[in-house]
Amino acid sequence: MKFGSTTLAAALALASTAAAFSTAAAPSAFAPASLTVRSPAAASSSAAASAAITSPLFVATQETEAAREEITQLPTKRTREERLAAASKGLQVHVVGLSIHHAQVEVREKLAVPEPEWNAASAEIVSTSEGAIPEAAVLSTCNRFEVYYAASDPREAMAAVTRYLADRSGLPVSTLRSNLFMLSGDDAVWHIMRVAGGLDSLVVGEGQILSQVRQCHLHSIEDDGSGGKVLSRMLNNAVAAGKRVRSETNISKGSVSISSAAVELSEMLCQDDLNLPFSEARLTAVGAGKMTRLLINHLTGRGLKKITICNRSLARPQELQEQFPDVEIECKLMEDLWDVVGRSDIVYTATSSVDYIFDELKMEENGMAGGRPLMLLDISVPRNVADDCKEVPNVSAYNVDDLKAVVARNTAMRQREMIEAETLLHEEAATFCGWRDSLSAIPTINRLQERANSIRSAEVEKCNRKLQQNQNMSERELEAVERLSRGIVNKLLHGPMSHIRKHEDAGSRRAAVQELSAMFQLEDGDGNGRGKNNGRGRRK
Repeated sequence: MKFGSTTLAAALALASTAAAFSTAAAPSAFAPASLTVRSPAAASSSAAASAAITSPLFVATQETEAAREEITQLPTKRTREERLAAASKGLQVHVVGLSIHHAQVEVREKLAVPEPEWNAASAEIVSTSEGAIPEAAVLSTCNRFEVYYAASDPREAMAAVTRYLADRSGLPVSTLRSNLFMLSGDDAVWHIMRVAGGLDSLVVGEGQILSQVRQCHLHSIEDDGSGGKVLSRMLNNAVAAGKRVRSETNISKGSVSISSAAVELSEMLCQDDLNLPFSEARLTAVGAGKMTRLLINHLTGRGLKKITICNRSLARPQELQEQFPDVEIECKLMEDLWDVVGRSDIVYTATSSVDYIFDELKMEENGMAGGRPLMLLDISVPRNVADDCKEVPNVSAYNVDDLKAVVARNTAMRQREMIEAETLLHEEAATFCGWRDSLSAIPTINRLQERANSIRSAEVEKCNRKLQQNQNMSERELEAVERLSRGIVNKLLHGPMSHIRKHEDAGSRRAAVQELSAMFQLEDGDGNGRGKNNGRGRRK
């Protein structure tokens, strides 16, 4: 494209103006680095959107949308800009929950949430917090119930979460507090890293928890999820950390799951409780889900030849028949449960039922009291076997809390792998914390971009008034001048903004932000480039 002399002069004038802006403010120590800069067009769009919000049509539309949301009760997914803005407001991550290490199964089961309801639970936490919690995610397994959330006011947010937990469980707050653990900031980050790495599990190195943390992350970023910018990033980092631990250490080599620990416990106690060897015991599994599949898988390693499965329908047990062709699997419906239990020695329960399948009254009504010895091993949360079954004569009942003794030996054998795993987890935790701390620079970067664009726009407007007097100037040439001004400003801002982000520790980054704010006078209300003391000087 060829420019006239007036156009070329205008371009040079713009370059001179931008250079003067940089010389007055930006130090030469700022080194260029790769960075994406928000375009002035995006800033103009934001301004236009802000203006549109005040229109009656927009207000009416918002009222309609609000009514629709109230009817459907589905949370609206925030835009990327909204999530980024929320993340830059000093949000800290927190976790509140209870696990097998801190709370009895009687308390854990009152807060258990099925995976399909994780998003609904996290959305309720956010909506009932009255703005104290912008981001939340729920992780609920047989061994733990944890709420991860991001908030700028930890006291107000903690009060909101406690109210939710008390309402959901029906337990007094005093009872909850005696069972809950609460972690904030770097401690909360370290906790989720240990959870994903399998170091906080009852069975150290077990792989199922990594899959559950991954599902927690995937649910948090769904349309009805409440993960947000900070929380979803932390969960994603935790999944990556868990994968590193299992691929770069031997933490999962030969490890056992809850199902295999249940098999080991029943094998260990069979002779004492039933007075017969485990290989001769008649086995039954109630439920045909994932836990039962894992149970059969571990039993086959101990020579299992036959097992009976009771389930509400026959479809899932028949699928297990196909998966384990070498095992004789007898499929029965729940209506035949007591007949099956009457001819069994060991019964494993692993269903999603929220009510007890076995309790003292049912056992007595069905003739199970005082008969031949029977072992009930419950690996479900909520529990399928009531505590009072232990009072039934000749019945031995165990739940997931009784597996601790079985896995203690496993933990001791993995001490070296745990040390290596913690080293990797510290690296991943530091990566997330560095990213989280970098969000504090976002407001300063935004103000710097807005300040520079304000100066650029003012100077371009002055030039355009002069350029439009030249009848030979075309719209295409004026647009070229506009692009030139944007390019110059963006390149000049490239170094200062990269300088802020290159600092890894929070202290040096905070100092760089303060230095840049003072240098470019970003705290001044005047947006025309003149600071409060930049007017005509006075004689002293």
